[in-house]
Order: sequence, then C-alpha cells, then structure tokens
Amino acid sequence: QVQLVESGGGLVQAGGSLRLSCVASGRTFGGYTMGWFRQRPGNEREFVAAIWWTGGYTNYADSVKGRFTISRDYAKNTVNLQMNSLKPEDTAVYYCAATFGLSARYASSHLYDSWGQGTQVTVSS
Repeated sequence: QVQLVESGGGLVQAGGSLRLSCVASGRTFGGYTMGWFRQRPGNEREFVAAIWWTGGYTNYADSVKGRFTISRDYAKNTVNLQMNSLKPEDTAVYYCAATFGLSARYASSHLYDSWGQGTQVTVSS
C-alpha cells in the first residue's frame, strides 16, 4: 500500500476553479494507476478520473469531461486534479486512490487498495 495525502479542497462559487493534489509518501507512482473519486452526502463513492502514471493514459466520468483534468507531476511525485467550471453538484469529499498496474476496471473503487483521507470541495450557487 501507498500512503496518500490530498490537498487543495475548499469553498468556491459556481463557475470557479480548484486544483486538488495528491502526493505519495515513501515511494514513487511508477507503474500505478491513480484515481480520483468523490462522495456526496448520502451517496456512494463515485469515480471522477484516473491516470496511468507510466503511460499517462487518462479517463474521466461523463459528468466531468471537458471540465476536469487529471495530470501527473514527475518532479513532485504528485497527481493533480484541475477542476474548472465547477457546479454545486460537484460538492463532495474528494479522495485520491492508488493501485499497482493498469486495469480496465479503473472506474471501480474496489480496484484501489490505497486511499487518502479526503478533502472537502464545496461549490456554492
């Protein structure tokens, strides 16, 4: 398992932007699939975006395509989630997750064995 720490959440008005970051302690992300998930009150945890660290392949939930961008920073060993054109329905606790290898099941939370503590994103209308 990998220890993950998220940062960058906060309160923003609708239409605004936030950038979330996820850093691993003690190792690099080489060979890992990194995912961002979110959980809204009363809802199950849902997939937002994923990136394969080695090849850079990315995937997004339909609800965030064109608004969110997942990326990796080799120098800082960090995975970022740039969130633009935020909507009130994006309000949730956002979690970073990691699993070793590349899988077609990247959208399933069950695939990931390492999770961060979560960071709150609140979008006001």
